[in-house]
Amino acid sequence: MSHILHLDTSARAERSISRTLAYEFLTAWKDKHPDDIVTYRDLGHQAIPHVTEAWIAAAYSSPADYTPELQAAVRLSDELIDELLAADRYIVGLPMYNFSVPSVFKAYIDQVVRVGRTFAVDSSGYTGLVKDRKMLVITAQSGSYRPGTPMEAYNFHEPYLRAIFGLIGVTDISFIYADGLTMGDEAREKSVAAARVEVQSMTATW
Repeated sequence: MSHILHLDTSARAERSISRTLAYEFLTAWKDKHPDDIVTYRDLGHQAIPHVTEAWIAAAYSSPADYTPELQAAVRLSDELIDELLAADRYIVGLPMYNFSVPSVFKAYIDQVVRVGRTFAVDSSGYTGLVKDRKMLVITAQSGSYRPGTPMEAYNFHEPYLRAIFGLIGVTDISFIYADGLTMGDEAREKSVAAARVEVQSMTATW
């Protein structure tokens, strides 16, 4: 039995391709794995706050030294990290905004990538503390920026996510691209159809 953490990050609701495909994946997955647990966060509609000066002070202090203010500053971070650690699989519905991730997802990342909780650092470098997890990213993009395309240099999705989640120990990351979504109706329909095939295929191999 797996515990899946599902994160949606799109500002759109029913018009969101990333939300739709992530939902379709989880529906098919649950058909095959009915006992799996799914924890859901809608970051696109219930945004995570950005880190503050008090958060930074708390993150680099010993909990034994916390004042009430510092304890309050990292309370949500602790909750999100506990949630992250409780799951062994992650699925993220992720549109591309200006070649990168939505700011709500960056705020989430800043809350969960935390020294002493999800990674350690010493004289030899970084050590991820989140081990033996899988991540599936379903990304919706207006153009085509996937690896191997002429516009690959503008893709700050996949390289960034592999780097930042690799830092905390999550290295088994798969991507499903629904791209070219503003390149005409035919291109859009073809891309979404291809992504749907990948979604169904991934439920058998993920």
